[in-house]
Amino acid sequence: MPTNAPLHGIRILEVSALGPAAISMPLIDLGAEVIKVEPAAGDYIREMTWPIVDGVSLMHLHLNRGKRSIVMDLRNPADVEIFKELAVTCDVVVEAGRPGVLAKRGVGWDDLCALKPDLVFCTISGYGMTGPYKDLPAHGVAFDTWAGIVSPEVNEQGFSYLPEHASMGIHAGPLFGALGILAAVVRAKTTGEGSCFEIAQSDAAAAMDWYRSETWRAYERPETEVTGNRSDDYARRDPGTSGMIHGVRYQVYEAADGRYVLFMASEQSLWKNFCEAVERTDLFERWPGSKYADHAVGNLELRTELRDIFRTRTAEEWIAYGVERNFPVAPVNSPKTIAHDPQFQDRFSWYPVEQLGAEQLGTPLKFIGEELPTPSHAPTVGQHTDEVVADLLGWDDARLSEAKARGALGGTPEG
Repeated sequence: MPTNAPLHGIRILEVSALGPAAISMPLIDLGAEVIKVEPAAGDYIREMTWPIVDGVSLMHLHLNRGKRSIVMDLRNPADVEIFKELAVTCDVVVEAGRPGVLAKRGVGWDDLCALKPDLVFCTISGYGMTGPYKDLPAHGVAFDTWAGIVSPEVNEQGFSYLPEHASMGIHAGPLFGALGILAAVVRAKTTGEGSCFEIAQSDAAAAMDWYRSETWRAYERPETEVTGNRSDDYARRDPGTSGMIHGVRYQVYEAADGRYVLFMASEQSLWKNFCEAVERTDLFERWPGSKYADHAVGNLELRTELRDIFRTRTAEEWIAYGVERNFPVAPVNSPKTIAHDPQFQDRFSWYPVEQLGAEQLGTPLKFIGEELPTPSHAPTVGQHTDEVVADLLGWDDARLSEAKARGALGGTPEG
Protein backbone atom coordinates (compact mmCIF):
# COMPACT_ATOMS: atom_id res chain seq x y z
CA MET A 1 0.00 0.00 0.00
CA PRO A 2 1.41 3.43 -0.91
CA THR A 3 2.64 5.25 2.20
CA ASN A 4 1.50 8.54 0.73
CA ALA A 5 -2.14 7.48 0.23
CA PRO A 6 -4.52 10.17 1.58
CA LEU A 7 -5.65 8.07 4.56
CA HIS A 8 -2.50 6.06 5.13
CA GLY A 9 -1.97 5.63 8.88
CA ILE A 10 -5.66 5.77 9.78
CA ARG A 11 -6.74 2.52 11.43
CA ILE A 12 -10.36 1.44 11.94
CA LEU A 13 -11.63 -1.39 14.11
CA GLU A 14 -14.99 -2.42 12.69
CA VAL A 15 -17.65 -4.71 14.11
CA SER A 16 -19.90 -5.15 11.12
CA ALA A 17 -22.47 -7.34 9.47
CA LEU A 18 -24.14 -7.15 6.08
CA GLY A 19 -24.62 -3.86 4.21
CA PRO A 20 -23.51 -1.37 6.89
CA ALA A 21 -19.98 -2.74 6.40
CA ALA A 22 -19.88 -0.45 3.37
CA ILE A 23 -19.08 2.46 5.68
CA SER A 24 -15.34 1.81 5.62
CA MET A 25 -14.98 0.72 1.99
CA PRO A 26 -14.42 4.20 0.53
CA LEU A 27 -11.89 4.86 3.29
CA ILE A 28 -10.00 1.68 2.42
CA ASP A 29 -9.86 2.81 -1.20
CA LEU A 30 -8.08 5.94 0.07
CA GLY A 31 -5.56 4.03 2.13
CA ALA A 32 -7.13 3.45 5.55
CA GLU A 33 -6.52 0.17 7.37
CA VAL A 34 -9.65 -1.66 8.47
CA ILE A 35 -9.85 -4.65 10.79
CA LYS A 36 -13.20 -6.42 10.62
CA VAL A 37 -14.22 -8.21 13.82
CA GLU A 38 -16.38 -11.28 13.18
CA PRO A 39 -17.83 -14.16 15.21
CA ALA A 40 -16.44 -17.62 14.54
CA ALA A 41 -19.36 -18.33 12.20
CA GLY A 42 -18.50 -15.22 10.21
CA ASP A 43 -20.58 -12.44 8.72
CA TYR A 44 -23.25 -14.22 6.69
CA ILE A 45 -23.03 -11.51 4.06
CA ARG A 46 -20.93 -14.12 2.25
CA GLU A 47 -24.18 -15.98 1.49
CA MET A 48 -26.42 -12.98 0.85
CA THR A 49 -28.05 -11.81 -2.38
CA TRP A 50 -26.85 -12.60 -5.88
CA PRO A 51 -24.65 -13.26 -7.74
CA ILE A 52 -22.60 -15.84 -5.87
CA VAL A 53 -19.08 -15.91 -7.27
CA ASP A 54 -17.14 -19.11 -6.61
CA GLY A 55 -19.27 -19.73 -3.54
CA VAL A 56 -19.05 -16.20 -2.12
CA SER A 57 -21.46 -13.31 -2.67
CA LEU A 58 -20.43 -10.35 -4.78
CA MET A 59 -21.70 -8.14 -1.95
CA HIS A 60 -19.07 -9.52 0.43
CA LEU A 61 -16.34 -9.35 -2.20
CA HIS A 62 -17.14 -5.68 -2.82
CA LEU A 63 -18.05 -4.27 0.61
CA ASN A 64 -15.32 -6.07 2.54
CA ARG A 65 -12.48 -5.80 0.05
CA GLY A 66 -9.24 -4.63 1.57
CA LYS A 67 -10.22 -5.52 5.14
CA ARG A 68 -8.44 -7.85 7.55
CA SER A 69 -10.70 -10.28 9.42
CA ILE A 70 -10.20 -11.24 13.04
CA VAL A 71 -12.42 -13.67 14.95
CA MET A 72 -13.74 -12.63 18.36
CA ASP A 73 -16.62 -13.55 20.64
CA LEU A 74 -17.37 -10.43 22.65
CA ARG A 75 -19.34 -12.51 25.14
CA ASN A 76 -15.97 -13.92 26.18
CA PRO A 77 -14.19 -11.67 28.75
CA ALA A 78 -10.84 -12.60 27.25
CA ASP A 79 -11.89 -11.31 23.84
CA VAL A 80 -13.34 -8.16 25.41
CA GLU A 81 -9.93 -7.36 26.89
CA ILE A 82 -8.21 -8.03 23.57
CA PHE A 83 -10.74 -5.81 21.81
CA LYS A 84 -9.90 -2.99 24.20
CA GLU A 85 -6.20 -3.42 23.55
CA LEU A 86 -6.79 -3.28 19.82
CA ALA A 87 -9.08 -0.24 20.09
CA VAL A 88 -6.33 1.74 21.82
CA THR A 89 -4.15 1.25 18.72
CA CYS A 90 -6.90 2.52 16.41
CA ASP A 91 -8.24 5.91 15.41
CA VAL A 92 -11.83 4.76 14.90
CA VAL A 93 -14.17 2.07 16.19
CA VAL A 94 -17.20 1.34 14.02
CA GLU A 95 -20.32 -0.38 15.29
CA ALA A 96 -22.07 -1.38 12.07
CA GLY A 97 -25.29 -3.06 13.14
CA ARG A 98 -27.72 -2.82 16.02
CA PRO A 99 -26.88 0.26 18.13
CA GLY A 100 -25.66 -0.40 21.64
CA VAL A 101 -24.46 -3.96 21.07
CA LEU A 102 -20.87 -3.05 21.85
CA ALA A 103 -21.88 -1.20 25.01
CA LYS A 104 -23.64 -4.34 26.23
CA ARG A 105 -20.37 -6.21 25.77
CA GLY A 106 -18.35 -3.65 27.67
CA VAL A 107 -16.69 -2.05 24.66
CA GLY A 108 -19.03 0.84 23.92
CA TRP A 109 -18.12 4.52 23.68
CA ASP A 110 -17.97 5.12 27.41
CA ASP A 111 -15.72 2.11 27.94
CA LEU A 112 -13.32 2.90 25.13
CA CYS A 113 -13.00 6.66 25.40
CA ALA A 114 -11.83 6.19 28.99
CA LEU A 115 -8.90 4.24 27.54
CA LYS A 116 -8.32 6.47 24.49
CA PRO A 117 -9.76 10.00 24.82
CA ASP A 118 -9.16 10.90 21.17
CA LEU A 119 -11.00 7.86 19.82
CA VAL A 120 -13.74 8.28 17.20
CA PHE A 121 -16.71 5.97 17.75
CA CYS A 122 -19.31 5.62 14.99
CA THR A 123 -22.54 3.65 14.98
CA ILE A 124 -24.30 2.98 11.67
CA SER A 125 -27.68 1.26 11.77
CA GLY A 126 -30.99 1.00 9.97
CA TYR A 127 -33.18 3.48 11.84
CA GLY A 128 -30.74 4.98 14.32
CA MET A 129 -30.54 5.02 18.10
CA THR A 130 -33.84 6.81 18.77
CA GLY A 131 -37.43 6.75 17.58
CA PRO A 132 -40.14 4.10 17.49
CA TYR A 133 -38.34 2.09 14.77
CA LYS A 134 -34.94 1.90 16.46
CA ASP A 135 -35.39 -1.79 17.32
CA LEU A 136 -37.16 -2.73 14.07
CA PRO A 137 -35.17 -5.27 11.98
CA ALA A 138 -34.60 -4.12 8.41
CA HIS A 139 -32.73 -4.67 5.19
CA GLY A 140 -31.51 -2.10 2.70
CA VAL A 141 -34.59 -1.55 0.54
CA ALA A 142 -36.60 -0.71 3.66
CA PHE A 143 -34.81 2.62 3.86
CA ASP A 144 -35.85 3.48 0.31
CA THR A 145 -39.51 2.62 0.90
CA TRP A 146 -39.46 4.47 4.24
CA ALA A 147 -37.98 7.56 2.60
CA GLY A 148 -40.54 7.53 -0.21
CA ILE A 149 -37.91 6.90 -2.87
CA VAL A 150 -39.54 3.82 -4.40
CA SER A 151 -43.26 3.09 -4.63
CA PRO A 152 -45.01 -0.29 -4.97
CA GLU A 153 -46.43 -1.33 -8.31
CA VAL A 154 -49.05 -3.96 -9.16
CA ASN A 155 -48.68 -6.64 -11.82
CA GLU A 156 -51.30 -8.09 -14.16
CA GLN A 157 -52.22 -10.76 -11.58
CA GLY A 158 -52.97 -8.07 -9.01
CA PHE A 159 -49.90 -8.75 -6.87
CA SER A 160 -47.97 -5.80 -5.57
CA TYR A 161 -44.23 -5.87 -6.13
CA LEU A 162 -41.08 -3.85 -5.69
CA PRO A 163 -40.01 -2.27 -9.00
CA GLU A 164 -36.42 -1.99 -10.11
CA HIS A 165 -34.74 1.04 -8.63
CA ALA A 166 -31.34 2.30 -7.59
CA SER A 167 -30.84 1.62 -3.88
CA MET A 168 -30.26 4.78 -1.87
CA GLY A 169 -30.10 4.23 1.88
CA ILE A 170 -27.77 1.25 1.81
CA HIS A 171 -25.23 3.34 -0.10
CA ALA A 172 -25.91 6.88 1.12
CA GLY A 173 -25.82 5.90 4.80
CA PRO A 174 -22.28 4.53 4.62
CA LEU A 175 -21.09 7.56 2.62
CA PHE A 176 -22.50 9.99 5.18
CA GLY A 177 -20.94 7.83 7.88
CA ALA A 178 -17.54 7.88 6.15
CA LEU A 179 -17.79 11.67 5.90
CA GLY A 180 -18.55 11.85 9.62
CA ILE A 181 -15.57 9.62 10.40
CA LEU A 182 -13.25 11.86 8.42
CA ALA A 183 -14.56 15.00 10.11
CA ALA A 184 -14.20 13.45 13.56
CA VAL A 185 -10.69 12.15 12.84
CA VAL A 186 -9.57 15.57 11.61
CA ARG A 187 -10.80 17.14 14.85
CA ALA A 188 -9.23 14.39 16.96
CA LYS A 189 -5.89 14.86 15.24
CA THR A 190 -6.12 18.63 15.70
CA THR A 191 -7.48 18.92 19.24
CA GLY A 192 -7.02 15.49 20.83
CA GLU A 193 -10.77 15.38 21.35
CA GLY A 194 -12.59 12.19 20.47
CA SER A 195 -16.24 11.94 19.55
CA CYS A 196 -19.16 9.59 19.26
CA PHE A 197 -21.71 9.91 16.49
CA GLU A 198 -24.32 7.83 14.71
CA ILE A 199 -25.87 7.62 11.27
CA ALA A 200 -29.10 5.90 10.28
CA GLN A 201 -29.34 4.55 6.75
CA SER A 202 -32.99 5.58 6.66
CA ASP A 203 -32.05 9.17 7.58
CA ALA A 204 -29.46 9.20 4.83
CA ALA A 205 -31.99 8.05 2.23
CA ALA A 206 -34.35 10.86 3.23
CA ALA A 207 -31.53 13.39 3.24
CA MET A 208 -30.46 12.41 -0.27
CA ASP A 209 -34.03 12.92 -1.49
CA TRP A 210 -34.34 16.32 0.20
CA TYR A 211 -35.53 18.12 -2.94
CA ARG A 212 -38.85 16.31 -3.17
CA SER A 213 -39.68 16.31 0.53
CA GLU A 214 -38.70 19.96 0.94
CA THR A 215 -40.79 20.87 -2.10
CA TRP A 216 -43.89 19.20 -0.67
CA ARG A 217 -43.18 20.99 2.60
CA ALA A 218 -42.91 24.30 0.79
CA TYR A 219 -46.20 23.63 -1.02
CA GLU A 220 -47.95 23.47 2.34
CA ARG A 221 -47.54 27.23 2.45
CA PRO A 222 -50.02 29.50 0.59
CA GLU A 223 -49.60 29.96 -3.16
CA THR A 224 -49.14 33.66 -2.49
CA GLU A 225 -45.84 32.72 -0.87
CA VAL A 226 -44.66 29.60 -2.75
CA THR A 227 -45.21 29.20 -6.49
CA GLY A 228 -43.73 27.44 -9.47
CA ASN A 229 -40.99 29.10 -11.50
CA ARG A 230 -41.27 31.95 -13.94
CA SER A 231 -41.03 29.80 -17.08
CA ASP A 232 -44.13 27.85 -15.96
CA ASP A 233 -46.09 31.06 -15.36
CA TYR A 234 -45.51 30.33 -11.66
CA ALA A 235 -47.79 27.27 -11.72
CA ARG A 236 -46.70 24.61 -9.25
CA ARG A 237 -45.23 21.48 -10.75
CA ASP A 238 -44.98 18.14 -8.94
CA PRO A 239 -41.71 17.84 -7.01
CA GLY A 240 -38.54 16.42 -8.49
CA THR A 241 -38.52 14.33 -11.62
CA SER A 242 -42.27 13.72 -11.46
CA GLY A 243 -42.66 17.35 -12.50
CA MET A 244 -40.73 16.57 -15.69
CA ILE A 245 -43.13 14.02 -17.17
CA HIS A 246 -44.71 16.54 -19.52
CA GLY A 247 -41.46 18.37 -20.31
CA VAL A 248 -40.47 18.84 -23.94
CA ARG A 249 -37.18 20.72 -24.09
CA TYR A 250 -36.04 18.56 -21.17
CA GLN A 251 -37.04 15.04 -22.15
CA VAL A 252 -35.88 11.67 -23.49
CA TYR A 253 -36.07 11.01 -27.22
CA GLU A 254 -35.45 7.95 -29.34
CA ALA A 255 -32.49 8.15 -31.73
CA ALA A 256 -32.11 6.54 -35.16
CA ASP A 257 -30.50 3.39 -33.74
CA GLY A 258 -33.30 2.70 -31.26
CA ARG A 259 -31.32 3.98 -28.28
CA TYR A 260 -32.48 6.97 -26.28
CA VAL A 261 -30.89 10.29 -25.47
CA LEU A 262 -31.80 12.86 -22.87
CA PHE A 263 -32.25 16.36 -24.29
CA MET A 264 -31.84 19.19 -21.75
CA ALA A 265 -32.06 22.55 -23.53
CA SER A 266 -33.96 24.30 -20.75
CA GLU A 267 -31.82 27.45 -20.98
CA GLN A 268 -32.77 29.76 -23.81
CA SER A 269 -29.19 30.14 -25.06
CA LEU A 270 -28.69 26.37 -25.31
CA TRP A 271 -32.07 25.91 -26.98
CA LYS A 272 -30.98 28.46 -29.58
CA ASN A 273 -27.70 26.57 -30.11
CA PHE A 274 -29.64 23.38 -30.79
CA CYS A 275 -32.09 24.98 -33.22
CA GLU A 276 -29.22 26.51 -35.17
CA ALA A 277 -27.32 23.22 -35.16
CA VAL A 278 -30.23 21.28 -36.69
CA GLU A 279 -31.06 24.16 -39.05
CA ARG A 280 -34.46 24.73 -37.47
CA THR A 281 -34.24 28.34 -36.35
CA ASP A 282 -37.97 28.52 -37.03
CA LEU A 283 -38.50 26.48 -33.85
CA PHE A 284 -36.60 29.03 -31.81
CA GLU A 285 -38.43 31.92 -33.43
CA ARG A 286 -41.79 30.35 -32.69
CA TRP A 287 -41.01 29.05 -29.20
CA PRO A 288 -38.03 30.99 -27.83
CA GLY A 289 -38.90 30.12 -24.25
CA SER A 290 -37.82 31.83 -21.05
CA LYS A 291 -34.21 32.57 -20.22
CA TYR A 292 -33.91 29.74 -17.66
CA ALA A 293 -35.59 26.48 -16.68
CA ASP A 294 -38.13 26.39 -19.50
CA HIS A 295 -39.12 22.83 -20.39
CA ALA A 296 -41.93 23.86 -22.76
CA VAL A 297 -44.28 21.78 -20.63
CA GLY A 298 -47.20 20.25 -22.52
CA ASN A 299 -46.22 21.60 -25.95
CA LEU A 300 -47.13 18.52 -27.96
CA GLU A 301 -46.53 20.21 -31.30
CA LEU A 302 -42.91 20.95 -30.37
CA ARG A 303 -42.54 17.51 -28.84
CA THR A 304 -43.58 15.95 -32.15
CA GLU A 305 -41.05 18.07 -34.04
CA LEU A 306 -38.27 17.06 -31.64
CA ARG A 307 -39.26 13.40 -31.79
CA ASP A 308 -38.79 13.44 -35.56
CA ILE A 309 -35.54 15.42 -35.39
CA PHE A 310 -33.91 13.05 -32.92
CA ARG A 311 -34.71 10.09 -35.14
CA THR A 312 -32.35 11.48 -37.81
CA ARG A 313 -29.09 10.60 -35.97
CA THR A 314 -27.84 7.77 -33.83
CA ALA A 315 -27.36 8.29 -30.12
CA GLU A 316 -23.58 8.36 -30.57
CA GLU A 317 -23.90 10.96 -33.31
CA TRP A 318 -26.11 13.14 -31.12
CA ILE A 319 -23.59 13.10 -28.29
CA ALA A 320 -20.78 14.07 -30.64
CA TYR A 321 -22.96 16.81 -32.15
CA GLY A 322 -23.79 18.16 -28.71
CA VAL A 323 -20.09 18.50 -27.97
CA GLU A 324 -19.47 20.18 -31.32
CA ARG A 325 -22.38 22.63 -31.22
CA ASN A 326 -22.68 23.18 -27.47
CA PHE A 327 -26.12 21.90 -26.56
CA PRO A 328 -26.89 19.50 -23.69
CA VAL A 329 -27.68 15.92 -24.61
CA ALA A 330 -26.79 12.73 -22.75
CA PRO A 331 -26.80 8.98 -23.35
CA VAL A 332 -29.48 6.92 -21.63
CA ASN A 333 -27.64 3.89 -20.31
CA SER A 334 -28.67 0.94 -18.18
CA PRO A 335 -26.70 -0.88 -15.48
CA LYS A 336 -25.96 -3.47 -18.16
CA THR A 337 -24.77 -1.07 -20.86
CA ILE A 338 -23.00 1.61 -18.79
CA ALA A 339 -19.69 -0.27 -18.92
CA HIS A 340 -19.60 0.13 -22.71
CA ASP A 341 -20.03 3.91 -22.58
CA PRO A 342 -16.81 5.66 -23.68
CA GLN A 343 -17.05 8.23 -20.87
CA PHE A 344 -17.38 5.42 -18.32
CA GLN A 345 -14.43 3.60 -19.87
CA ASP A 346 -12.31 6.74 -19.67
CA ARG A 347 -13.18 7.47 -16.03
CA PHE A 348 -13.48 4.05 -14.41
CA SER A 349 -11.15 1.11 -14.07
CA TRP A 350 -12.11 -2.42 -13.17
CA TYR A 351 -10.26 -4.44 -10.58
CA PRO A 352 -9.72 -7.86 -12.20
CA VAL A 353 -11.22 -11.16 -11.11
CA GLU A 354 -7.79 -12.52 -10.22
CA GLN A 355 -7.30 -9.74 -7.72
CA LEU A 356 -10.62 -9.35 -5.92
CA GLY A 357 -12.57 -12.47 -6.92
CA ALA A 358 -14.93 -10.55 -9.20
CA GLU A 359 -14.61 -7.57 -11.49
CA GLN A 360 -15.21 -4.52 -9.30
CA LEU A 361 -15.22 -0.78 -9.84
CA GLY A 362 -12.58 1.37 -8.25
CA THR A 363 -13.25 4.60 -6.38
CA PRO A 364 -14.60 7.55 -8.38
CA LEU A 365 -12.17 9.85 -6.51
CA LYS A 366 -9.10 10.87 -8.44
CA PHE A 367 -6.08 12.47 -6.82
CA ILE A 368 -4.23 14.24 -9.62
CA GLY A 369 -0.75 12.87 -10.15
CA GLU A 370 -1.24 10.12 -7.56
CA GLU A 371 -2.03 6.44 -7.69
CA LEU A 372 -4.41 5.23 -5.01
CA PRO A 373 -3.85 1.89 -3.27
CA THR A 374 -5.33 -1.29 -4.65
CA PRO A 375 -7.44 -3.14 -2.07
CA SER A 376 -6.86 -6.78 -1.29
CA HIS A 377 -9.37 -9.62 -1.71
CA ALA A 378 -12.24 -9.66 0.81
CA PRO A 379 -11.17 -11.88 3.72
CA THR A 380 -12.24 -15.31 4.77
CA VAL A 381 -13.50 -15.54 8.35
CA GLY A 382 -10.67 -14.87 10.78
CA GLN A 383 -8.09 -14.92 8.01
CA HIS A 384 -5.90 -12.31 9.72
CA THR A 385 -6.48 -13.07 13.39
CA ASP A 386 -2.92 -14.15 14.15
CA GLU A 387 -1.22 -11.41 12.17
CA VAL A 388 -3.40 -8.63 13.61
CA VAL A 389 -2.55 -9.38 17.24
CA ALA A 390 1.09 -9.85 16.25
CA ASP A 391 1.25 -6.59 14.27
CA LEU A 392 -0.82 -4.37 16.56
CA LEU A 393 -0.18 -5.86 19.99
CA GLY A 394 3.21 -7.45 19.48
CA TRP A 395 2.11 -10.90 20.56
CA ASP A 396 4.34 -13.88 19.99
CA ASP A 397 3.19 -17.42 19.22
CA ALA A 398 3.21 -18.43 22.87
CA ARG A 399 0.86 -15.66 23.94
CA LEU A 400 -1.42 -16.31 20.99
CA SER A 401 -1.61 -20.01 21.87
CA GLU A 402 -2.35 -19.15 25.48
CA ALA A 403 -5.21 -16.83 24.50
CA LYS A 404 -6.74 -19.40 22.17
CA ALA A 405 -6.50 -22.02 24.92
CA ARG A 406 -8.76 -19.72 26.96
CA GLY A 407 -11.28 -19.63 24.12
CA ALA A 408 -10.26 -16.19 22.82
CA LEU A 409 -9.74 -15.27 19.18
CA GLY A 410 -11.80 -18.20 17.94
CA GLY A 411 -9.84 -20.77 19.91
CA THR A 412 -11.27 -23.79 21.71
CA PRO A 413 -11.01 -23.65 25.53
CA GLU A 414 -8.89 -26.38 27.06
CA GLY A 415 -10.19 -28.85 29.57
